Amino acid sequence: MKTILLSLALVVTIFSHGQNTGPIDVLHYSFSIELSDESDIINCKALVQVRFTDATDRFNLDLTSVKQGKGMNVISTTEKGRPITITHQDNILSFQLSTKAKVGDTSVFEINYNGIPSDGLIISKNKYGNRTFFADNWPNRGHNWIPCHDDPSDKATVEYIVTAPQHYQVVANGIQVEETNLDNNKKLSRYVEDVPIATKVMVIGAADFAVNLSGFVGCIPVYSWVYPEERNKGFYDYAQANDILPFFIANVGPYGYKKLANVQSKTTFGGLENANTIFYYENSITGTRRSESLLTHEIAHQWFGNMATEKSFAHLWLSEGFATYFTILYFENKHGIDTALYMLKKDRREVVAFSKENNHPIVDTTVKDYMQLLNANNYQKGGWILHMLRRQLGDSAFWQSIRAYYATYAGKNADTRDLQRIFEKNSGRNLDTFFNQWLYTPGQPSLNITWKVDKNKKLLLKVSQLQTRPFVFPLELELKTSNGKSVIVKLDISKREEVFSVTAPKGVTGIITDPNTSLLFEEKATPTNQN
Repeated sequence: MKTILLSLALVVTIFSHGQNTGPIDVLHYSFSIELSDESDIINCKALVQVRFTDATDRFNLDLTSVKQGKGMNVISTTEKGRPITITHQDNILSFQLSTKAKVGDTSVFEINYNGIPSDGLIISKNKYGNRTFFADNWPNRGHNWIPCHDDPSDKATVEYIVTAPQHYQVVANGIQVEETNLDNNKKLSRYVEDVPIATKVMVIGAADFAVNLSGFVGCIPVYSWVYPEERNKGFYDYAQANDILPFFIANVGPYGYKKLANVQSKTTFGGLENANTIFYYENSITGTRRSESLLTHEIAHQWFGNMATEKSFAHLWLSEGFATYFTILYFENKHGIDTALYMLKKDRREVVAFSKENNHPIVDTTVKDYMQLLNANNYQKGGWILHMLRRQLGDSAFWQSIRAYYATYAGKNADTRDLQRIFEKNSGRNLDTFFNQWLYTPGQPSLNITWKVDKNKKLLLKVSQLQTRPFVFPLELELKTSNGKSVIVKLDISKREEVFSVTAPKGVTGIITDPNTSLLFEEKATPTNQN
């Protein structure tokens, strides 16, 4: 996800729903949804298939209660066709089973409900004044309009059966398996997603669209869905996906879904990485392909965040940090190393600036309003963690680890320690210190470096760490000389203050810190000659 928050009026406080559902694993959702031009009320039927992970006679789903005219009103509920007792309050839909379920039992529950979504399904008009419906579930806003286990750790397959006025075209996760014109000028659209996905990336969109099959990548169809008024520009811009997708398939692993649709929408964000049906903000289309970075970031999420999903939002960097760095890797591959280094240096400045206002580690279990996680820690700093792993372990171990991580956790959930174990196995190195300091400790090294040449013609380098807790890291220094030549010196830093004596080339005139852009750090001043 690109965090361009376009409509702050839509951003509500997001608290930790999805934690109180009880001992269930949702296997499948089927949502029948009726949309109308006469009202914002949606009429719905949900079929939820669950497997019980513990013996119990009750469980919960997340579903927003009615408040001030908005929210979902439950009309009836059944289990396998038989009425079942429920309560619905404080955004929790509680089911009381007539017979205690055993571990491994499965059952299907039907919920008939209606209401005006308070969030999650955005019903509004686009910039051309046309009525639109766009789901916007991230991070856990899906429960505002669908009954669900609104947590990234519980993935399920999903089916959408959307009935809407005939002028709408409907897009959703998965493959469209039916489109039928009905009486009363209505149309039914049915989509089936048979790959389990988290609710945060489940989506429907209904609008007046122009639709283009921009090409195939292998057997994967790539579509562009744009407003008809921007048909030519939109098809041109979104066709970039045909060039981006092969990079990830070649370097990370197979694409996990049966299609890729890039959709112009009313998402609150710059881009939202819904599984195989990515939503981009309205003004992402320019006709100049300036959206290349945005598309790359969201397509990267199809591997990292969608298929390999974080176990909890505390590990969001496994989604956003990966998408950030893999955008840089794609640009390095296509546009060259200088472009990648420019992007890395820009990100480093943003991380340093953010750390001055925020004293939290990347893996932060204290945050309950998940919107607060959309910050430089999880994006730019997360990207830099991967870059430092690549530089310290080498390209071979880095790419082996990335492919192994994806192969292991595609279709599953992972956390930071899971990633650490993969990198340790492929590099043969203990990475406790690296992961503990960069991911579980706030901030980054703040360095002050001084130097002088002693009477024995030795170069004395004094490296001071100014932050609260010293880090352990390799440091490269480039020694500039009067004859125009340079020498790279590599130091292993582990203490708050250290002095290193190295053989000095003749005529040292200056020192450049981190010449190869390999370290996340803040430099308090250019290394100073103390002679």
